[in-house]
Amino acid sequence: MADLDLDVSAPLGGGVWRFPADRPLVLDSGAKISGLEVAYQTYGSLNEDGTNAVLICHALTGDQYVASTHPATGKPGWWTRLVGPGRPIDPARHFVICSNVIGGCMGSTGPASTNPATGEAFGLSFPMITIADMVRAQAMLIDALGVDTLLAVVGGSMGGMQVQQWAVDYPQKLFSAVVVASTSRHSAQNIAFHEVGRQAIMADPEWRGGAYAAQGARPEKGLAVARMAAHITYVSEPALQRKFGRELQRDGLSWGFDADFQVESYLRHQGAAFVDRFDANSYLYITRAMDYFDLAAPHGGVLANAFKAARDVRFCVLSFTSDWLYPTSESRHIVRALTAAGCRAAFAEIDSDKGHDAFLLDEPVMDAALTGFMASVERERGIGR
Repeated sequence: MADLDLDVSAPLGGGVWRFPADRPLVLDSGAKISGLEVAYQTYGSLNEDGTNAVLICHALTGDQYVASTHPATGKPGWWTRLVGPGRPIDPARHFVICSNVIGGCMGSTGPASTNPATGEAFGLSFPMITIADMVRAQAMLIDALGVDTLLAVVGGSMGGMQVQQWAVDYPQKLFSAVVVASTSRHSAQNIAFHEVGRQAIMADPEWRGGAYAAQGARPEKGLAVARMAAHITYVSEPALQRKFGRELQRDGLSWGFDADFQVESYLRHQGAAFVDRFDANSYLYITRAMDYFDLAAPHGGVLANAFKAARDVRFCVLSFTSDWLYPTSESRHIVRALTAAGCRAAFAEIDSDKGHDAFLLDEPVMDAALTGFMASVERERGIGR
């Protein structure tokens, strides 16, 4: 794909960047978003050669606050394990960029944004989006930040989908790609779990056909259930057993439907906390984008064909033994396709019983793998450590 030519310049540090109305984001569906807004954070600075930029892509419920305090929750950034001083991705060496995906609810244009035609939230009038659309918006931001090429694009889960899309659509703009706990397309089981969550939201009377914002309502119960169902897929059975087992909340049973078991209380807490920081319609749109994702489909159904344009990109693919949402077999499929396409790919399966969420947790082997890979690409790129 050709480089974008945008006569705009986004400020460093972060904020929300609004692109001119005459430079709309053209979506895969054929729809256009004029006046596109992209919320982002940056850490560090671009070196003189412009060779040290690293783009971080977030997962389904993530956002741009990868390494800084979240303004809504007050919690630390979601990937401070890997991004920060002395970490594999270090602002002292790297110009780190992370943006909220389009369709999100932390400042980038999404269903909760104001529709200029009505003066109210888009709701379901917001166009359908894809992973490729998310990446297209990120490419516009990268150009606005004055970055010609990226040292690395890094992401886990849905972020890993974006990383692969970057390699396919913009191979000339990136030097390396790190795909963690991800897949090249959703399985029937993945789609099924997402559909349960979407139906929970849409069954909530307060969803109001997606127009809840205009009517001063919030489908909190449906969104909480969606989060609870999804969260089960993020953890492994051994992790749940180790943490909760069949431990009760109190002495004795309630002989009712209160949260008797600690695991029930845990899931209810996860659901309740989630509704305070996420928009229900964004959840619908982003999960749909993930379900639509099939990197091989436009290339005759052959994943290796998709990666042929990325032969000059260095890849690192990481998986976890207990991840049953995106199991290691999915990562091996990606690596085999990369090898068949003639790409350079390093792969590691990390032994962990923490499930899919391991990519967000304390995993020293993952830290070491990413540290080694980043050191390698920095040497190849001529960046001193």
